[in-house]
Amino acid sequence: MALTFYYAPGACSLASHIALIESDLTFEAIPVALAKGEQQQPRFLALNPKGRIPLLMTDFGPLTENPAILEYVADLAPEVALKPVGCPDLLAKMRELNAYLSSTVHVAHAHGPRGYRWASSAEALLDMKAKVPETMLAAFEYLEQQLAAFAGPWCLGEVYSVADMYLYTFSRWLEMDKVDTQKLPRVLAHRAQMESREAVKTVLLREGIPAMGGNSMADATPKTDR
Repeated sequence: MALTFYYAPGACSLASHIALIESDLTFEAIPVALAKGEQQQPRFLALNPKGRIPLLMTDFGPLTENPAILEYVADLAPEVALKPVGCPDLLAKMRELNAYLSSTVHVAHAHGPRGYRWASSAEALLDMKAKVPETMLAAFEYLEQQLAAFAGPWCLGEVYSVADMYLYTFSRWLEMDKVDTQKLPRVLAHRAQMESREAVKTVLLREGIPAMGGNSMADATPKTDR
């Protein structure tokens, strides 16, 4: 099977990039310069009319959206166990978490750098941007509670899954969004735990982005959003 993965360094595509490395599948990775608008160029739009990343080209055509790509990659490499197997309750919780990260957390973040998707006036854009630290903290306080409920190093307790890659991706943006991370010790511990994995180290190196660690004073250099 031929797989080609389009990503932007440090963007939401990081989650799927980690999954591909964890899976040990063979794939070609192609960076997309969002700041240069490459995702809006005809060549890219012919592959993904949404004009966004991530994009995974497969034998059956283009596949977009992190939740779909993450689970597809997990299914392609069942021996690596990137999703719960034989446990429908944990599988449902993984999907619930990925849906929350996609529909709530990512949208809360995007109101800062991508506010023009919802409003046009300068006043409205500034108001949305000012709200981001509050809405992102509220979302991550919920995630903090979820990590406590499962009482393990990973989102599903002792079971490592693609949900961990997705949570890690957004937790890297907390400092950029000016969130008070001192209120999120479990989230920061999860972030540090993720960065101890060889697959994550490999992806950070390939994308040329720094590790964040579990320290709330970590490098908060802004990263690109999709």
